[in-house]
Amino acid sequence: MAKSGFDRHLLAVLAFWLLALTLRAQSTTKEGYIPVPGGKVWYQILGADKPGVPLLVLHGGPGSGSGAFGNFTALADERPVILYDQLGCGKSDRPDNPSLWTLPRYVEEVDAVVRALGYPKLHLLGHSWGTTLATEYVLTKKPPQVVSLIESSPWLDTRRWIADAQRYVAELPPAQRAAFKLENAPDSASQRKYQQAVDYYYSLHVYRNRPKVLTWQKGGGKQAYETMWGKNETTSTGNMKNYSRVASLKNLTLPVLYLCGRYDEATPTSTAYFQQRTPHARLVVLENASHTAYREVPEAYFKAVRDFLHHQ
Repeated sequence: MAKSGFDRHLLAVLAFWLLALTLRAQSTTKEGYIPVPGGKVWYQILGADKPGVPLLVLHGGPGSGSGAFGNFTALADERPVILYDQLGCGKSDRPDNPSLWTLPRYVEEVDAVVRALGYPKLHLLGHSWGTTLATEYVLTKKPPQVVSLIESSPWLDTRRWIADAQRYVAELPPAQRAAFKLENAPDSASQRKYQQAVDYYYSLHVYRNRPKVLTWQKGGGKQAYETMWGKNETTSTGNMKNYSRVASLKNLTLPVLYLCGRYDEATPTSTAYFQQRTPHARLVVLENASHTAYREVPEAYFKAVRDFLHHQ
């Protein structure tokens, strides 16, 4: 064979294998709706054809939606990754009914989703409010399908969260610290100062170096957040204001990974406090990150998650 013919043949073979590897790497994505108490919720399965034990992700809020978790495709090369919008946000139904926004109803919602998906085994990852929901689901329903739990920036004790937040507020510059006292001021100028102070706080401890983080992402559900939590992350006036599961953490007998950012509003100190009270738990604190480490330092975040899943 002439050299030019050989080169063309080699290139054709390489092109074939490159195409084959590309097709193999591509993931099948599925989506649909699942009926739950109060309506129906939208879900999406990334890497639906992958062989690993699936990972179900519970987003934060309440009411934030799954839109910010699109980069969880990083984990869908090995296993299905299931995202879903909880009732009241995203592509799910949005009933105008504050009586629906309770922890027990959300637990029934997760149970309905798990049953509808039908996987015999699942890893469960909750982020922020999602850790509250995941923990409550595991403790109350004792689902046999769930083989491990990832608590990402955990909210497991409201009073502890507020105490941490107030310490962070006390560290703010004097102008921002003073502006936090204007929350209930009637005039628009004071309200602007208050909002700017909250935005500044969020840029330090929720999503670092990103202004306007208080603005609800497209698809967010504000009613659920305000009914269950309150107006902002530093105070709680909703029906979860007295929530705590610290005393029950000893009953989490499955493997648990706690994750948080160095500057997280779910502080490293509190996250370590929870980890120390959980029997089979480890802790990873991610540097240069706050409450949304999966967006701020995705490589480090997904490495920690992947390493944990590989050992289950």
